[in-house]
Amino acid sequence: MTSGIGDTVRLEIFGESHGPAVGCVIDSPPPGISLDLDRVRRHLERRAPGRGGAWSTARREPDAPEVLSGFFEGRTTGTPLVAVFRSSDTRSQDYAALLRAPRPGHGDLTGRVRYGGFSDPRGGGHFSARTTAGLCFAGAIAMQALERLGVCVRARIASIGRVSDDTAPASTEALPDLSAEALPVLSEEAKAEMLAEIEAARAAGDSVGGVVEVRATGMPAGVGAPFFDRVETHVGAMLLSIPAVRGVEFGDGFECARRRGSENNDEPTPARISSPSPAGGFAASIRRATNRAGGAEGGITTGMPVIARVAFKPTPSISREQTTVDPETNERVPLRVKGRHDPCVVPRAVPVVESAVAFALWNMLLSARSKSANA
Repeated sequence: MTSGIGDTVRLEIFGESHGPAVGCVIDSPPPGISLDLDRVRRHLERRAPGRGGAWSTARREPDAPEVLSGFFEGRTTGTPLVAVFRSSDTRSQDYAALLRAPRPGHGDLTGRVRYGGFSDPRGGGHFSARTTAGLCFAGAIAMQALERLGVCVRARIASIGRVSDDTAPASTEALPDLSAEALPVLSEEAKAEMLAEIEAARAAGDSVGGVVEVRATGMPAGVGAPFFDRVETHVGAMLLSIPAVRGVEFGDGFECARRRGSENNDEPTPARISSPSPAGGFAASIRRATNRAGGAEGGITTGMPVIARVAFKPTPSISREQTTVDPETNERVPLRVKGRHDPCVVPRAVPVVESAVAFALWNMLLSARSKSANA
């Protein structure tokens, strides 16, 4: 049983939604990394509950990281970096009925089976998206470390429900910085339609899902390896670990299946690149005219932006009446979920997606640099 991931630097997350705290252990970042904790806090505020208007839960948590170890005088020490987020706004009584009426779409029932009935059901327990506070902390650290290596990770909302924002820049380019936007969308028209889509779901006692697109620019060519060490394998594992994620595609993803090879191939073109391949060689001076592959060929970075799109399901906790089964009697029972829940998780998921991609790529770059130094 593990709630950890990572090779060169390992991330472990802990805590339950309505427990005293959630947090993370980063074991262990390189020593001497200079960190701006104010930037870390601003990144975490984008994910924090109760700050997003009609699309966010009414629960309010400060989500201010309390760093317990691994950080001294503005820099990492090289020992485990530990941060906790104290809980202050829980209403556990809203979840008392879940022991007899597990919610559809949640880990209530599977968690009960997996942990022999001992899992904490309040607010989703360890399955709750509240635990992504630790992931966002680790991602904020990774993003600052990546910036010093010339890598920038940014995300945006590509769609909510049936409303899409089709105004994204070409796949060979970076996304603009939308971190100051409560709803990080490129098109103002699409933003208004997305807000209406969320409000319609909320008013109906329902919820709505969507898609987040993320792009990492500045990744050098040559990172990754075939089969089980692919860049898609590492990034995909991080993204699929985020609660509510139901699908991940790289580059043009499933659209590639509708094309012929002549339409889909990214043709190489000569170019000068400022950041060389970690393995060296001529690959660092070759670009692609297009980026339908999403920055990876053969599981190895091409030097083009690494692009992924992440599908989030609608929030399964809805106020409309549903039907479930009482595990004790094995009989169908009605369920109307209480508590405070997002009618759409997508806006708050944007920094979580950035964090997951940043942490995966940081690990891969550290591993590539280590192998290169030891070659």
